[in-house]
Amino acid sequence: MIRVNNVSKSFGDHDVLKNISATFEKGKTNLIIGQSGSGKTVLLKCLVGLYEVDRGDIYYEETLFNKASFKEKKEIRKQIGMLFQAGALFDSSTVEENVMFPLDMFTDWSLEEKLERVNFCLKRVNIINFNHLFPAEISGGMQKRVAIARAIALNPRFLFCDEPNSGLDPKTSILIDELIKEITEEFDITTVVNTHDMNSVMGIGDKIIYIYKGEKWWEGTKDDVLHSDNKEFNDFVFASALTRKIKAYL
Repeated sequence: MIRVNNVSKSFGDHDVLKNISATFEKGKTNLIIGQSGSGKTVLLKCLVGLYEVDRGDIYYEETLFNKASFKEKKEIRKQIGMLFQAGALFDSSTVEENVMFPLDMFTDWSLEEKLERVNFCLKRVNIINFNHLFPAEISGGMQKRVAIARAIALNPRFLFCDEPNSGLDPKTSILIDELIKEITEEFDITTVVNTHDMNSVMGIGDKIIYIYKGEKWWEGTKDDVLHSDNKEFNDFVFASALTRKIKAYL
């Protein structure tokens, strides 16, 4: 579980996050949604420590992360998996080498142990017999699955996904969403997904936080979406649904 208490973040005179409080629950897919420029990406970066908050607290379980020592933060970061927007695979490394990268960085395992873990993770995301191919030799959807395998290589307790469906077709997007949800539940991970994709919201939104102009404007589950009386949130949902229909038509 991750708890955020009254977090604020500014850049110069621009207040990007304003007193946001939220709980991201273990074993669930917790979604942060909002329009471009709403602050959702900044919130995600604050959660993983890429940005220091100006005010407020971020707890990983019982550890006050944003005020922890370097050593304490390092230990928590070992328990974090990251799925980046574009996958961020190393082009000059094979599938196997990409997944092995965090194991090389953070463990002193033998090569045999690392290969066993790599193959387990690749099998879990349905990538088999592609170990020695390079990212350019596999499809975008497969690249994203390899990135998920790398993100779970260290058996993380916390998983962060930044726009995981970016650049994918609708069918592949659904498969990636389902895979993220399956892994979250199977390994009891606290998963936080930053997205503007309403298909993801309605498909895997165990908990949804809507950010509007830097503030938490709405909170609920996918089952609550259609019953919301929050105007700004409803406008966002309608606009997102309309955009999807237009893109499908084109």
